[in-house]
Amino acid sequence: MTINPIDGFQIDKSTIKYIGKNLQRPECILAKPDGTLWSADARGGVVCIQPDGSQKIITQSYQNNFEKASDMAAQYTEGTLPNGLAFAANGDILISNFGTDCLEVMTLNGETKVLFDSIDGEPIGKVNFILRDSKDRIWMTISTKIKNWMKAISPNIIDGYVALVDKGSIRIVAEGFHFTNEIRLDAKEEWLYVVETCGKRITRLRVQENGSLTDRETYGPSDTGAFIDGIAFDSYGNLWGTHVMTDQIFAITPQGDLKILLDDDNLKASAVLRKAFEEDNATPELMLACGGIIAPWFSSITFGGPDLKTVYIGSLRGTSIPYFKSPVAGLPMIHWIEK
Repeated sequence: MTINPIDGFQIDKSTIKYIGKNLQRPECILAKPDGTLWSADARGGVVCIQPDGSQKIITQSYQNNFEKASDMAAQYTEGTLPNGLAFAANGDILISNFGTDCLEVMTLNGETKVLFDSIDGEPIGKVNFILRDSKDRIWMTISTKIKNWMKAISPNIIDGYVALVDKGSIRIVAEGFHFTNEIRLDAKEEWLYVVETCGKRITRLRVQENGSLTDRETYGPSDTGAFIDGIAFDSYGNLWGTHVMTDQIFAITPQGDLKILLDDDNLKASAVLRKAFEEDNATPELMLACGGIIAPWFSSITFGGPDLKTVYIGSLRGTSIPYFKSPVAGLPMIHWIEK
């Protein structure tokens, strides 16, 4: 049996470095083979960060909703909030906008247009994440149909779904998720892995040739112990992920075992939040009391660097991007391997 490269591995906090400065809500990060990073930014676009640390923001119109919001809760629920990112085949950037509730595409010059804002004549809902596959289809998650997503952090609201954009049309392919968040395909694109944030679990579904999803099942623990946000595969088959608000990085092995690789949790605050959640009383104030010091509210994992062994941590409340070295390379995304 091949030894799993993350066996015994722990992330040493003292080795964590940072790149980027004065970022706003760097929730999702894309890495390119040329060493550039592309980070979602609450000012209404993305920040491109060069390997030497120089950076520039690309946005159609500079937005300041985030920094001028009336309170902290409003920062995460109002205005334009670029969330999930994916590169289109032509190099444009696909954006799932968590504030405007639509799927957008933006050129590298900042020209932006809305691709979809409704399904079957109804508003899409809280668009969270997007993923492009090798067939140039776009998989999209909708966390909830509730406008203020913080009100959907509940044990009783299960209205998330997955949509598929294929050949210019959009349709729902799976629903009934407990706050749908990030998604990933395995190396052979045989299974779609779906984060259910408020279910504290990952669900996977078998991908059929026409994009329909079948054989739904829980992958790994039925309860990972905290709210999951982002996930990413490594080349061995471990599925890495983040616990948001409790600020942990974990991995689920191919055998389904959960390993905590980094823990930056504020234990007292997160214990209060967990109890309130179970009682269906999780308030924005309790959520905002949570978070560690590395980059509050871990949101995503991105493998990059020339060998795909540099791991970048996205966050909702950080202003720079922490990164560390992994003992195993990440699974390359479709834009990494396209010519």
